[in-house]
Amino acid sequence: MFQSTGVMPQDTGARYALLREQLAALLDGVASPLSNMANMAALLYQGLPELNWAGFYLCKGQTLLLGPFQGKPACVSIPMGRGVCGTAAASRQAQLVPDVHAFPGHITCDSASASELVIPLLRGNEVLGVLDLDSPVQGRFTPQDQLALTQMCALLLDACDWEGGLL
Repeated sequence: MFQSTGVMPQDTGARYALLREQLAALLDGVASPLSNMANMAALLYQGLPELNWAGFYLCKGQTLLLGPFQGKPACVSIPMGRGVCGTAAASRQAQLVPDVHAFPGHITCDSASASELVIPLLRGNEVLGVLDLDSPVQGRFTPQDQLALTQMCALLLDACDWEGGLL
C-alpha cells in the first residue's frame, strides 16, 4: 500500500530512494500500464523539485502520442525522430538536454521549459514510449537523475502487463 511521507529528503540520492520505494508500492499488484504511468507521472511531478511537466508519450507506429501526465496541456503527437522525445524514441537512448533552446528541432509545448530529460521505455528491441520530464530551470537534470529515472522506468516496465493493452 502506498503511503506518502509528505516530506521529501533534500539529498538527491535519498530522494530517489524514497521515490523508488513509493513507486514500488504504487505498482504492487497493478498490471495496467495506463494506471501505473498515471501514478508514476503524479509521483514524479509531486516528488521532484523544479519540474513543470512529467509524463509519458506512447508509440503508435512512427508517432509518439500523449499519455498520462502532470502539468500544462501538451503536444498530442510527436513524429518519431523529432524533438527531444522523438529523438529518444528513435535512438533508444536517453536524452539529457540542459538547454532545450540549443537542441536542434526542439518542439516547444510549454515556452517556460528550459531543460528536459527523456527516458525511452524499452521492452527488448521494442520502444513502447518515453518518460518525459521538463523543467523551467536550465541545466536542471543530471546524470544522477537520468540513472535514477531509468531504474524507475525499469520498475514500471516489469510491473505492467503490456500484452493486455493499456488498461
